[in-house]
Amino acid sequence: MANSPEMRASDADRDRVAAILREHTAQGRITMDEFNERLEQLYKSRTYGELARLTSDLPDVDLRNRPAKVSDMPAKRTGLHPGMRAAWGAWAMASGINWVIWLIVSITSSDLAYPWPLWVMGPWGVILLMSTVFGGQQPKKRR
Repeated sequence: MANSPEMRASDADRDRVAAILREHTAQGRITMDEFNERLEQLYKSRTYGELARLTSDLPDVDLRNRPAKVSDMPAKRTGLHPGMRAAWGAWAMASGINWVIWLIVSITSSDLAYPWPLWVMGPWGVILLMSTVFGGQQPKKRR
């Protein structure tokens, strides 16, 4: 921590100590009740000295050198890669906005307006559909 225990601690310092306490709880060094008590004291703490007392009976944990957790479950595969999913989302959003504008114009003019949003969503949708059906499922990797 800091050289001076009287120095005021920041929210980032409290968050770092909270992460250390969570790690010690996960490793079984402190119980959940102890964790909750220390966490309550943690957010009442104002100085580095008060923060240091919360972890003084625990060994040091270097959170930067923790191994990454490896999931036993394989990654979920979806049919569309993220770029194509984003393109379809943009198409749906633009189409929805155009239909809302068309509806507002139709209601305020008290006459059913020509369905012009079809000209916006039609060609764009056909291009997206062709790209989805005939395009590759994976984006090309750059070397």
